[in-house]
Amino acid sequence: MKFLNKNVINLGLTILAALLFAGSFPNPLIEHGFPFFAWIAYVPLFFLLYRVSLTAAVFWGALYGYAAYGLFNYWLTAFHPLAGIIVGAIYLIYNAALFFALKLAIVLFPRRAYLVQWLIWLAYEYLCTLGFLGYPYGITGYSQWRMIPLIQIASITGVWGVSALVVFPSVWLGAKLGTGDWGLGTRDRRTGVLRGCPPLRGGAKAHRAEAGGETSPLSSPVPSPQSLVPSILWALALIATLIYGIIVTPADYVSAPKVNIALVQHNTDPWKGGMVQYRNNFLTLRRLSDAALAAEPKPDLVVWSETAFVPRIYWHETYRDDPASWLLVKELLEYLAVQDTPFVIGNNDARKDPAKNPNAREDYRVDYNAAMLYENGKNTGMYRKMHLVPFTEHFPYEKQFPAIYRALLNADTHFWEKGTETTVFSLPDFTFSTPICFEDTFGYLSRQFVQNGADIIVNLSNDAWSQSLPAQNQHLAMAVFRAVENRRGVVRATSSGQTCGIDPNGRIIAMAKPFTEAWLTVAIPVVKGYTVYTRQGDYLAFGCTAAAVSLLLFGSVVCIITKRRKR
Repeated sequence: MKFLNKNVINLGLTILAALLFAGSFPNPLIEHGFPFFAWIAYVPLFFLLYRVSLTAAVFWGALYGYAAYGLFNYWLTAFHPLAGIIVGAIYLIYNAALFFALKLAIVLFPRRAYLVQWLIWLAYEYLCTLGFLGYPYGITGYSQWRMIPLIQIASITGVWGVSALVVFPSVWLGAKLGTGDWGLGTRDRRTGVLRGCPPLRGGAKAHRAEAGGETSPLSSPVPSPQSLVPSILWALALIATLIYGIIVTPADYVSAPKVNIALVQHNTDPWKGGMVQYRNNFLTLRRLSDAALAAEPKPDLVVWSETAFVPRIYWHETYRDDPASWLLVKELLEYLAVQDTPFVIGNNDARKDPAKNPNAREDYRVDYNAAMLYENGKNTGMYRKMHLVPFTEHFPYEKQFPAIYRALLNADTHFWEKGTETTVFSLPDFTFSTPICFEDTFGYLSRQFVQNGADIIVNLSNDAWSQSLPAQNQHLAMAVFRAVENRRGVVRATSSGQTCGIDPNGRIIAMAKPFTEAWLTVAIPVVKGYTVYTRQGDYLAFGCTAAAVSLLLFGSVVCIITKRRKR
């Protein structure tokens, strides 16, 4: 019965943590998420870690990872039922390993485990964004996207500084609940000697027992200065961050030159419906663009969303192997030829490239997810998506996992070739770059664009397939940080929302109503110069990762040596 009761409590803590995590971000019940939840979201988890063994921590971590991302990314199943299962399985494995490391920190560093756990958690969030499986959704700092003063620190630290501030209370409170040590020691009234309360596995009673039995009547609780130092430093860092965000950094950019960018939202999933729907989409895009061009102020640039125009422009203009597609491409080019305003269009850039596709039956065709700049009907520039979505756009392990590769193809997955150039487009009054879809969720990529000379970040996205406002808001939350990190204006042209303009302080200055046909012209400031983050990148996240790994290795070595000496 005791075992059952203990695990019922552990299960309750795991479920509570998953609910707090999902509630921190945009969700079906709270449109923009409730950011305060994030400050305590992990308390149940860190408390749980003091209740379980090292092997049990792996189980509870796996359960939490699957449950938390099942609730948070529930909308993935709209793409394909397997999508949610795959992401859930990935985070099941990630969190099993994470909880093992977090519990190991308690074993190796019982007095200051929470500080090591704090570093481990930040390292985990950073590592989740790297490599083929890189996926920034769920980084704690992004939950604060509407807390404008707090997130200004991202111009120095990236999103990682915000995560560091938000995660610390959970780690600290979890440790205090788990150990029963609230920063109090015992001072002998006769000698005046301060005796600390070393953290132990068994809670408050075990602490007192190890310290020499129950607290003596001759002893009185007093604050332990060493125990309070980390929390005092955190409080000072939070105050300094808010001062920086409220007093130091705000700017209205009134004196900065501005450009007007028209963003077109046609409110359909462009890939559904075949040629009839492709034509209808084009007619809608053209109608909305004409309305934007006829209004005041006249835009300096018109932007269509990711693959808004599906027929492959270059391919059908060059090879003309499909008359119906070529006629629609020709109609588009004729429309663009009479426009004196540049257009950015999301399209499938297909080319014959035997070196990359030697299959003659496929006509050597290679496809890129691209953003194309058209001036007077001529293609004057192109960006090809560099960071592709794993499994749904890119799977480089065909030889290693042929069964998975075939299953993805059978699920009608559209694979793209990776682009290689961080393109910066140049117009008379400004320069800009075009991260495509979830590329604007990665800080490193927008940073590279700005380093190469981009004045404005122009994102093209298609989230219509998710049929979910929370999914679109979760994506928007990350885009806000790209503006703050680099002090650049950001605009987003999406198929169904959130089409908007974001100023360099991270404020959303205009937004089209989601799930409607709409156009929106936004005045965006043209800003030069580099921030600390633009220059230095993810140095804080890398430093936390290096520190976490070093401490775990050091602690393990010391533990092994100590055990051998005792033997």
